[in-house]
Amino acid sequence: MISQSLGFLHTPPLWHGKQFDIQQFEFPNVDLKTFQPKVIAGNYRLGHQMEYVFKQLIEHSEAYDVILHNLPIRQEKRTLGEIDFILTDKSTDKLIHIELTYKFYIIDPDLSNPEIIEPDPIHSLIGPNRRDSFFLKMGKTKNKQFPLLHSEEAAQALHDIHIDHSEVEQQCCFKAQLYRPYGHESVEIGTLNKECFAGYWLRYDDFNKSEFADAHYYIPTKSEWPIKPHKQVSWKTHHEIIKDINLALISERAPMVWLKSPKGGYEKLFVVWW
Repeated sequence: MISQSLGFLHTPPLWHGKQFDIQQFEFPNVDLKTFQPKVIAGNYRLGHQMEYVFKQLIEHSEAYDVILHNLPIRQEKRTLGEIDFILTDKSTDKLIHIELTYKFYIIDPDLSNPEIIEPDPIHSLIGPNRRDSFFLKMGKTKNKQFPLLHSEEAAQALHDIHIDHSEVEQQCCFKAQLYRPYGHESVEIGTLNKECFAGYWLRYDDFNKSEFADAHYYIPTKSEWPIKPHKQVSWKTHHEIIKDINLALISERAPMVWLKSPKGGYEKLFVVWW
């Protein structure tokens, strides 16, 4: 759907240029007036959906060609991993290996790395259900996904489709939405991109206070997480949405919630279970 593609495009990169020894991919301009997205299966996990959104947008751009998408690298019967994308830059014929990541992180200032004295903001970015983190994902990209391209198995698989792995540049397309703790608008994220701020997070007891009572709410499906809140959904009162949130929290799932204020403004937030 076009709204999902717009959500992807409007989500900023988590950093610009080169940081953490990882070069950020600069997304090309796409003419949306002539863009007609193909249907993406709703039963795909969100990360997989974003891969197809990325692929369709890149294919529609005038800057790149998609040479391969999701190439599995195998050692006998064991899959070592996948190469997300290899693109050709049409202006230079340069080959670029892109590892794609699209994440939703809450910022928890209480998190820190016990091995360092000074707290580093990059350690405070964690998934809403605390099952993944930016620091671990960054390490996986640098230490597993990028080196895979130059493994013996990958070199052979690429050679079979006439690609020399040694001539491929490596970058990542790392887009993210960041959610501050409620009431802490001045939270720091170091050198990361402040344009990624998308909303806030809070715990159930805070959400259940009177200051939230007059708004209306909607719990989007996972496929809707990337997009901006809009009026064309079934909004519920605070009393009604509390029941749905409770069901999610009992299952240790932190739901994203869209809030429509009495004045008509929209916000995105996570209610966490921990």
